[in-house]
Amino acid sequence: MRDPRFDILFESVKIGPKTTKNRFYQVPHCTALGTFSPHATAKFREIKAEGGWGVVNTELCMIHPSSDSSPSGGERLWSDDDKPGLQLMVEAVQKHGALAGCELTHQGALAGNRMSRERPMSASPRPAMDVPAVVRQMDKQDISDVRRWHRAAARRARDIGFDIVYVYASHMMGLPGDFITQRVNRRTDEYGGVIENRARLLRELIEDTKEEIGSDCAVAVRFGVDEGLGDAGYTCSGDGRRVVEMLAELPDLWDVNVQNINLDVMTARFADEGWQEPFTAFVKQVTSKPVVAVGRYTSPDRMVSLIKNGLVDLIGAARPSIADPFLPKKIEEGRIEDIRECIGCNTCLSMQYMGGAIRCTQNPTTGEEWRRGWHPERVPAKMSDERILVIGGGPAGLEATLTLGRRGYSVALSERSNFLGGRSVLESALPGLSTYRRVADYRIGQIHKLANVDIYLGSEIQASDVADFDFTTIVVATGSTWDRDGIGKANRFPVNGWDQPHVITPDDVMAGRTIEGPVVINDDEGYYLGGVIAEKLAKQGLDVTLLTPDPEPSPLLKYTSEREAVHQTLLKLGVKLVTARRLVEIGADEVEAHCIYTGKAIRLPAAIVVMICLRSPNDGLLHDLRKTVAENSPMFTVHAIGDCFAPGTVADAVHSGHRFGREMDQTPIGDINYLIEKPFVRDPNGWDQFASRR
Repeated sequence: MRDPRFDILFESVKIGPKTTKNRFYQVPHCTALGTFSPHATAKFREIKAEGGWGVVNTELCMIHPSSDSSPSGGERLWSDDDKPGLQLMVEAVQKHGALAGCELTHQGALAGNRMSRERPMSASPRPAMDVPAVVRQMDKQDISDVRRWHRAAARRARDIGFDIVYVYASHMMGLPGDFITQRVNRRTDEYGGVIENRARLLRELIEDTKEEIGSDCAVAVRFGVDEGLGDAGYTCSGDGRRVVEMLAELPDLWDVNVQNINLDVMTARFADEGWQEPFTAFVKQVTSKPVVAVGRYTSPDRMVSLIKNGLVDLIGAARPSIADPFLPKKIEEGRIEDIRECIGCNTCLSMQYMGGAIRCTQNPTTGEEWRRGWHPERVPAKMSDERILVIGGGPAGLEATLTLGRRGYSVALSERSNFLGGRSVLESALPGLSTYRRVADYRIGQIHKLANVDIYLGSEIQASDVADFDFTTIVVATGSTWDRDGIGKANRFPVNGWDQPHVITPDDVMAGRTIEGPVVINDDEGYYLGGVIAEKLAKQGLDVTLLTPDPEPSPLLKYTSEREAVHQTLLKLGVKLVTARRLVEIGADEVEAHCIYTGKAIRLPAAIVVMICLRSPNDGLLHDLRKTVAENSPMFTVHAIGDCFAPGTVADAVHSGHRFGREMDQTPIGDINYLIEKPFVRDPNGWDQFASRR
């Protein structure tokens, strides 16, 4: 069934003593599960192996307490006590014919060590990250210790059964990378100065690992070939290239990317598919070893061209493998139209920084594979003959309709507008958010394959209409509306003057309202929409001021690694950034804002004020239906999902819709205790085992 032009993607590749079954390579990526939730980690990785990925790697796996990533998750192999959790993952991945890889890491200066309380160390002194301390300079004994710890961790990884073991020098989080960059390394001994010296630790760690386990496991190097800082850092045409040239034949595989993690994981708002190619293309020219690189690839044709053009041997993926763990299998089975394409929103990454479990806008089963037993491609069959009406065709309504339809229920989807997709389609017309349309497009395409689902556009339903229908379950997914009154995180009461005609919301902007400048955007939400609307209006030539009570614009975007890119974009467009000011009054042609620290007032000219503060559920129909049920006891139940239940992200809406569709007539897995893993239980005979799930 596979299209022959994709045959090259399913060729095996030899990596040292191991051989992959195809060219699909899930590079190491974070989950925030790791050591703290080993069963969830194992199931999450297993699903990818089941979905056809030839190699499935861990996330960062710390080698010693002096590199402690707590509390943000991650794996660790500090001692033999840490083996059982990783053993679960290895066995789960390998039983589907995939290779299992372990990314051994010492974070050096980036190690927070909040739990271990070890002092962070690096090539040279520098301020520590996020803690009021100084990173100490490593002496020769420290370097010897790191090499010894890395050897020990490599042995443990081999003994567990890993096929590939990494030496990590990327994302400005790997200790060897600290030594390589002159921004950090100011040493004058044999580990400083010329590039041969600065790359010495990386060489030694590769050689140590090869010597320790090289006949049993493949040894990979993950290296950021360019810091993405121009002359302020090393580049892929300078020291980055020289490192690869010097060590070209030493590892069994090169896993290459951009050193700066904010550039490596750029959102689709700021980077197209394959944006890293100009940085990493040279690597295949200087080594005979297999090369894997990333670029948020979702197009099989693009993947084929990468291999045929000699840029890579393996197609690396993190985010696309999260959005669709079955991407390889769908290509193999000739089901390209069924691929759930990544939208590049970085919701997955944000949870690593927030300390929560991984999630995905496109794939609502992400992170729920073990704790809720959700599979991305399989749903339970229906348990009744319920006839279901879903009201609202936004992200939540589409996902609920698709899931219920796949289970076999008879479903009618009613949408009052003339299009499906709701906010995902409306927001996709804003600058940089075009991929958000994939949320709707994927679900609409899948729903059209289901004969048991009917769609009614331009159909606005009132509570009085429902009695005429023969539905037993009504799901209200009518979304939410942005409020104009200015109540938000900082303002707890309506802003004076909010009810004037020139005070508008994002809904008005997306509806195409004519806007004249000067414009003040009052962002008391702090997520992406304030900056996106400012960008849109500035590109129209308007005088735009972004006003926020936060100390910086869009502060929540630090979790999606796009805060700096947003700031740069807005400043280049001439958007005035007024921070730490709370909007207190709106006049006919100006606004008054007060400093959140001193209370000092400023005035800003404003012909239009855009309020981005609070969204309210469109729950009028929901309440009317519940009133009807209470008064008349009709033979139907009423449920709310998505923004109608509680406004949140698009990912939240999709998850809400999927959960309802999945759990309809089902008994969910117990209370919250069953969603949290129990800790290790010390066996008196010396074995570390996990407590049973229940």
